[in-house]
Amino acid sequence: GGTTVTLTGTNLSGATAVTFGATAATGFTVNSATQITATAPAGSGTVDVRVTTAGGTSATSAADQFTFIAAPTITSISPTAGPTTGGTSVILTGTNLSGATAVTFGATAATGFTVNSATQITATAPAGSAGTVDVRVTTAGGTSATSAADQYTFIGAPTITSISPTAGSTTGGTTVTLTGTNLSGATAVTFGATAATG
Repeated sequence: GGTTVTLTGTNLSGATAVTFGATAATGFTVNSATQITATAPAGSGTVDVRVTTAGGTSATSAADQFTFIAAPTITSISPTAGPTTGGTSVILTGTNLSGATAVTFGATAATGFTVNSATQITATAPAGSAGTVDVRVTTAGGTSATSAADQYTFIGAPTITSISPTAGSTTGGTTVTLTGTNLSGATAVTFGATAATG
């Protein structure tokens, strides 16, 4: 619920009730004899919106139908991490994703996104500061709630501030300690163009 809905018609002055299906509007304001602004209650499916005045209750028609759209949910994302420079293609899996109007990584909009189905979106991560953020999807039904399942971590590029020792045998085998930042999850260490042996 909570959506503001403008009803346009005739003989709306003096309205005493506005209903969405069998449920009363959360509130309504009669703007004129031809317009009412109502707040939709919680609900599901497609319902007829009806207005009651001293003259009776409006008849139902295709023109008065309102559809409640469930809020989207995110149940998983893959991958769950990428560089702070952005550009990572991230698959979001969940429910009610059709008609997505926005995908955000924390407070930053995705660089772009494609709705693959009602249960999947492919989004491109924007640039972000190192740290973990919630990925959220917005549709006409609302914005997905945050959970551990939607968290994405921006990882800064590794830096090396020192190595010890700084020299070793040409035959290799020297154990070298690298000190720096963002070294967790290292997938390769090279000496020039040659991979470290262990």
